[in-house]
Amino acid sequence: AGSFQEAGVIQCAYNLNFPLHTVPASSAQCTAWSAFSVSSPAVVLETVKQAEDRPEAMVVRLYEAHGSTVVAWLQTFLPVKEAMLCDLLEQPLKGGCLPLEPGGVQLSFTPFHLLSLLLVLEL
Repeated sequence: AGSFQEAGVIQCAYNLNFPLHTVPASSAQCTAWSAFSVSSPAVVLETVKQAEDRPEAMVVRLYEAHGSTVVAWLQTFLPVKEAMLCDLLEQPLKGGCLPLEPGGVQLSFTPFHLLSLLLVLEL
């Protein structure tokens, strides 16, 4: 019911096309943990991968999926020491350094905009 945004069509499509797979594990109790979270349902975290030329860094790609202008926070529990915008070849953009704040990294999106971030980790 409602618009595709209200109906959660994008999340349902991901659930259908990339179903959760279970793996047998020990019976020890583990607390739930997620490496990343995004504050807006309009922003999809599409890719998390190791950077091609920097073993101490990872690339995170996100896009705005609702056709809206939105500010979202990317939060992580990983030890990030530096965050910067990069191009699709993982080269940092000039003036692309992002401040690390207690709430994570603040990102601004225009409709259907894709952002790639290079996150340098403390090792």
